[in-house]
Amino acid sequence: MAKVLVEGLHLQPLTPQDIDPDEPLFGGRLDLDSVDALELVMEIERNFGVQLQDDEESRKILHSLRTIAEHIGARTS
Repeated sequence: MAKVLVEGLHLQPLTPQDIDPDEPLFGGRLDLDSVDALELVMEIERNFGVQLQDDEESRKILHSLRTIAEHIGARTS
């Protein structure tokens, strides 16, 4: 998931190893914005076939790499 985030959102020079799985994606060090959120949702759909809606639940899912991975795992297992 970290690789999808870094490559999909063009966050280089960061590497996937630079991102703590529990680090907030929005409002923290990464400081992603709403455009990044849309791009991330599209990357999740493209790479994992999991769709997210534009609602409060999706905002919780997009909190960190761990919450995204847990959601994808629950939907694909």
